[in-house]
Formats: sequence, C-alpha cells, structure tokens
Amino acid sequence: MKPTFLEIALRAGVGTATVERVLNGRGGVRPETVEKVLAAARGLDYPRRLPEAHHGILRIELILVRPETTFFARLSSSFACIAATLDRTVAVHRTFLDENDPAAIARRIAEPGMRRAGLILAVPDHPLIQAALKTIEAQKIPVIQIVTRIENTQADYVGIDNYAAGRMAGLLLSLMQHRSGKVAAICHSGIYQVHRDRVRGFSDYLAEHSRGDLTFMQVLFGHDEGYRSGDLLREALELWPDLAGLYNAGGANSSLCSVLQHHPRGREVFFVGHELTDRSAVALRDGAMDVILDQAPEAQARRAMDLMLSRLGLVQTKIENPPIRFVTFTAENV
Repeated sequence: MKPTFLEIALRAGVGTATVERVLNGRGGVRPETVEKVLAAARGLDYPRRLPEAHHGILRIELILVRPETTFFARLSSSFACIAATLDRTVAVHRTFLDENDPAAIARRIAEPGMRRAGLILAVPDHPLIQAALKTIEAQKIPVIQIVTRIENTQADYVGIDNYAAGRMAGLLLSLMQHRSGKVAAICHSGIYQVHRDRVRGFSDYLAEHSRGDLTFMQVLFGHDEGYRSGDLLREALELWPDLAGLYNAGGANSSLCSVLQHHPRGREVFFVGHELTDRSAVALRDGAMDVILDQAPEAQARRAMDLMLSRLGLVQTKIENPPIRFVTFTAENV
C-alpha cells in the first residue's frame, strides 16, 4: 500500500504540508528538511519517482578527537572503509577536533557549515556539548554517540558496557594476582563518561569482592599522555612499594609498560589495560601487560553506520543495538 503523506510526515518529523511541497517539487523548503522528507519517503517505499531537483548527497558527519592515538585511528579507518562501500549518494565527512576545546566542538555540532543529514560523534562530555546536541536533536537530525556518552541527551549510544569492562578488570586482577598489596587505576580524566564508568565498575568489584590483602588506593589522571602517565606510575611505585595491581582505563599503555619494564619491581605489578594494538600485543607476550580488554572499534563503526542508515530510511532492516561485546586477551590468545 502506498504510504500516505501523514505517515511520511510522522517519520520525518514535519507537517503534511511540507511533505506535499517536497514530493510535488514546489520548493520553499529548507534543504535539510527536504533531505529528511525524502529519506522518510524512501524508508516507506514511496512508489513515485522523487523530484530530481532534490536528489542530492546525504552527508553524514563523523566528529572525533585525538587522531594521533591508535584507538581513534582504528575507529576513523573503520569508518573510511565502510564509507567506501556506500552508495555514492551518501558521503561520510570525518572531522577531528581538539578535545580540550569543548566550545569549538559545540559550535561544530550546532553549525556544521554544510547540509548535514546525520551526525556520529565520540567527544567529551561537557555542558556546552550537551546543549549543542539538544539543539540538533530538536531539529530531528539523527545523532549516534559512539564509544562514549554525553549525559542528558537522547541520542543512541553504540559501544561496550564500560561499567562491565571495569568490573571484569577487577575480577581478573583479583583472581590472577596472587601477591598482596596496593592497587591503583589510571585514566584520561573526568571528561569522558567511558572512563568514569570503567573506574566505577573496577572500584565496585573490588569493594564487593574484597580479598582483604588488596587495597584500592587511588585514581590517577594522566590525560592519555605518555610522559604524564609514566611519571604518575613512577611516583606510585615509590609511594607504594607494595604496588600489586594497575588498571589503565584509558590510553598510553606503551609508556606504562616501559616504566614497568625498567623498574625493579615492575614485573610484580599485575597490569590490566584496554585496546589491542601491535605494541600492546607485544607487551602481553613479554609479560609487561597481563590482560587487555579490547572494545572492537571496527564493530562499533559498523553498528553506528547501520543505525544511521536506518534512521535516514536508507535500510529497511531493523537494527538492534545491544552493547558491543569486548574481547579479553592474555598472552595465551593474543
């Protein structure tokens, strides 16, 4: 059965008069609204040929941070590979911004400077960014959050269960580290909910399943910078001579491994970190790291794009969105 203007209007979030103007080529409708109406019509299998004047490129913007890091490089590369397989009427624009400039990120979200059909982003949680997202959500522009969440927003989230990942880190450290002593965690800072969730899960597990001889001391903030994270670990080793466990909820694994490899007590520290890379795989085999929890950025990119294409009415299959499964690596399966 041919979809009605009302059905298309409800799907696009506009009025029936707007749908009539777009599908009959009458003009006077903003380009971004035209794109939403056409996407809704395609998604409902509207049988009539759509106006040629409105056949344009659907632009999906991807906003990321820290292109120099292995994780975000993997994520960006995954989106590039996916984009190459899409219809030529769909363009994916990758934008990297400074994570320390939330005002600039908020401006880009609210004022992209191009006709944008949808937005996928992995950025810090900040009130300015929250406000910008609410603005475009009110405009009915599809938004997908990937890797980490922005609080107080309605956008879909694609990523692992980070609280569960933190609990897994606590579980494995408790079971596999037979030494007693102090435990520390290190992460970027408090600006990413992903890190807050991981550290909370780690802390909760150790508190709920206390061994008595392992004491969680402190969360250290290295901002995923190698030199800063390395210095913090060296200070921790001096402050706590019985340091037995380290959980890195963020990046800079290589610098932490280097400190442990060169410190006389470094091999006594059970080290759990995130993200499997060539260097972290070597660290597992060498014993500098003990466990790696990998969050499969390739799977996150694929899911995020599938959800976006569904929101734009370009695919008919319903996309389920349970948490992405993280993979646990040790020296035995790397």
